[in-house]
Amino acid sequence: MYLKIHRSTNQILVAVCDKELIGKKLTKGEIVIDISEYFYKGEIASEETIKQAIKNAPSANIFGSRSVQCAIDSGVIDLECVIYIDGIPHAQIYRL
Repeated sequence: MYLKIHRSTNQILVAVCDKELIGKKLTKGEIVIDISEYFYKGEIASEETIKQAIKNAPSANIFGSRSVQCAIDSGVIDLECVIYIDGIPHAQIYRL
C-alpha cells in the first residue's frame, strides 16, 4: 500500500491506496476518478504505519480493499461508510 501525506499551511491530508491501483481510472456513472501517482504514490507503508497515519489525520482519502480495511481495523470508519467506484472500495475521513 502507498501512503502519501499532503501538507499545506492549514491542512494535512493523508492519501492511501493499494499499490496495484496507481495509474487506474475508475468510473461510476459520470464520475471519473484518477488514481494518480502525483496524489497517491508516496512511500510503501506497512499496515501499522497506515493505521497510525489514518488515526492521526484530520482528513484522509483512501482507495482499495487493503487500504480501506486498514481504516476499518483502526476504528476510524465503519463498513457502512465505504462506497464502491468501479467495484473498488473508497472511503474519506474529515474531522472538524
